[in-house]
Amino acid sequence: MSAVSADARSPKARINLTEAFRRYGTFLIFVLLVVVASYQSPAFLTERNIMNVLRQVSGTGIMAVGMLFVILTRGIDLSVGSVAALGSVLSAIFIAQWAPGAALPLVVLAGAACGAVAGFLVAYVRLQAFVMTLAMMTVARGLALIISKGQPVMVGDAGSVLTRFGSGFVLGVPMPVILMLAVFAVAGIVLGFTRFGRLVKAIGSNEEAVRLSGIAVPRYVMAVYVISGALAAVAGIISTSRSGVGSATVGVGAELDVIAAVVIGGASLMGGRGGVVNTFLGVLVLGVIGNIMNLANVPGYHQQVFMGVIIVVAMLLQNGTAWLRR
Repeated sequence: MSAVSADARSPKARINLTEAFRRYGTFLIFVLLVVVASYQSPAFLTERNIMNVLRQVSGTGIMAVGMLFVILTRGIDLSVGSVAALGSVLSAIFIAQWAPGAALPLVVLAGAACGAVAGFLVAYVRLQAFVMTLAMMTVARGLALIISKGQPVMVGDAGSVLTRFGSGFVLGVPMPVILMLAVFAVAGIVLGFTRFGRLVKAIGSNEEAVRLSGIAVPRYVMAVYVISGALAAVAGIISTSRSGVGSATVGVGAELDVIAAVVIGGASLMGGRGGVVNTFLGVLVLGVIGNIMNLANVPGYHQQVFMGVIIVVAMLLQNGTAWLRR
């Protein structure tokens, strides 16, 4: 009788384990990487190195927030890296002509416009998100190259406010990191406590049910692409503030890192599942992986191979417990 009871309980135990790992798997992966990095190099847990890692992932983290909104609706945005490049170039040009209070909002609006065009065609014309954002990726990169004439755009003395932001600290924390944390905090509030956030998740889970309930689904789908484009432009501004140069080569391949961070954070590409905290941990996982390889003096080309392998392993750990359901 006890054997039968144990067999009856085992499926439930397996499901509970699966759910627990789905929720906390990213955190466990992050802790494991921190332990490995600490063992590999005593310099890893120094304040200077930690702040350096956070500063390096600030742009990726901000783009990951926008990507999370898009993925929650069962979409994808491949244009974020190119929109960041456009934002980088425009911020360097605009900051030399107008005050930061006017120049930087215009850059963000330009990114939002890119997202609006892609979002409109995805939401209302019903084009495939993969194809439409791939096209926007090409267009935005092309615009960045045209505007910059293929050359780096120096910020100069006129952009000193911007460069001070990129290199500045508040209470020992880099200012770009503070901005990234603020974006994550706002996104957490929006997704967790607003009607917009609940509907974004609901659309990804069951778009038809939301549509039948009288909700204007295309409006919300378009909105998440606008958010993604605007935040990508913010990432471009951060890149310019850190280097003092606006460049059309910013963000090459960044869309892959951003998508990887969101998915490592437990978001489902099928939509409806994902959270801000785990996405932040996913961003940190990528940052720690890169930092481990830098501290180990792994050559740049080799890093790409190791990064890909480690991401696959992390994904297997994140999703492998689904096999327990079978």
